[in-house]
Amino acid sequence: MPWLTISGRRERIPPFPHHKVLVHRSRHYFFSKSPLDNLLLGNAVAIRETLSSLKHDCFVPRALLLDPTNACNLRCKGCWAADYGREASLSYEKLDDILTQSEALGIEECMMSGGEPLMRKDDILKLCAKHRRTIFGLYTNGLLVDEALADEMARLGNLNLFLSIEGWRGDTDARRGEGVFDKVIAAMDILRSRHIGFAFSTCYHSGNYQTIASDEFLDFLREKGAWFGWLFQYVPIGKDADLSLACTPEQREHVLKHMADYSRRHGMVLIDFWNNGHLTFGCVGAGSGFVHINANGDVEPCAFCHYSDANIHDMSLVEALRSPFFRKFRNAQPFDANPLAGCPLMNVPDKLAEIVSASGAHSTHAGAPETVAELAAKTKPLDEAWRPVAARISRDMPKHVKRTMKAFTGYLAWKKRRIDRDGPESDDSRNSPQRSWPR
Repeated sequence: MPWLTISGRRERIPPFPHHKVLVHRSRHYFFSKSPLDNLLLGNAVAIRETLSSLKHDCFVPRALLLDPTNACNLRCKGCWAADYGREASLSYEKLDDILTQSEALGIEECMMSGGEPLMRKDDILKLCAKHRRTIFGLYTNGLLVDEALADEMARLGNLNLFLSIEGWRGDTDARRGEGVFDKVIAAMDILRSRHIGFAFSTCYHSGNYQTIASDEFLDFLREKGAWFGWLFQYVPIGKDADLSLACTPEQREHVLKHMADYSRRHGMVLIDFWNNGHLTFGCVGAGSGFVHINANGDVEPCAFCHYSDANIHDMSLVEALRSPFFRKFRNAQPFDANPLAGCPLMNVPDKLAEIVSASGAHSTHAGAPETVAELAAKTKPLDEAWRPVAARISRDMPKHVKRTMKAFTGYLAWKKRRIDRDGPESDDSRNSPQRSWPR
């Protein structure tokens, strides 16, 4: 029986499928010491993914990201989801169908966002009860968490919540609305009373990065019962995005160092997009690690990359994973030799523009669609400022991280030769960056 140390206590991890298994797997995935650790993770899930990929002639991702609805009970400042029409949603029948397809491929993790996924609380609980081979995780603002939901979560076992919080009361309420901080903390108390191992989720930006990365704030969340945390750096997506919220290189490095240090000292799993590029082996979108389906059914490389040439209402999940856009996207991975600068949105938008144009993909950013050229105008200056810092940081990365990265990119290249081998897009891999670390 596996164990994890959580807030100084040894916690038993129940057998799969159980929401606490997600914490255990995340720890081993992000902090693996060798390629072998990654391959043998979770009863050799990586090996099973490879066999399934070869069988179905498509990249089978580790996790499926779904937006059951665009509806939300908040309107947070700086949230690109607020641009979307709130009427879009995937029916229960379509969600059930997608999950049936994903389980047939061997996908064992399903994350849900939106909108506010708990606006579909009853449907989600039904899905958790039916799809017992899947671990579910919901990115939620926490306002709809109550004792009845917590009791159902304790009974079902395979549902986890990632509660959104922006810092202390002032930071959270300023972005999400008055009184939201207290309601999120109340939700944490309810979950902790049932011994449910929830996570916190936060978007850090130029205004709250110091708070998010402080010992005081992280200690507080651990005391409230958080088992792990997901951090998302603010990305200026959408035509009306506020560029003043984008972190400077110094602010981003501050978060990277403090999160890594806190994780080492306390054994807490803290996953920081995009500062953990060296732990995820670069971009893992478009099926290499995960795939996103929005509430309109558009199949996207990730939740932040709003371009697609496939819709789940028109084709199967396997067919979407084989789409020209996804094949070209994967053949460009890794987008940069330095995984700290490997996000196509933030670091190589020109390459993304080339892929979108060549594959016929279109913008799926409802309400405020933007071309890749418009996105690049915002993110290229951020990338140019970050690159010298990223190069310096990467030179000091531990040797085992570099070895694992080298092994993974070799494995990815092999999979691309075996699976994404048909059509002219397979030639894109010849033009991908040299797979080595800065010296």
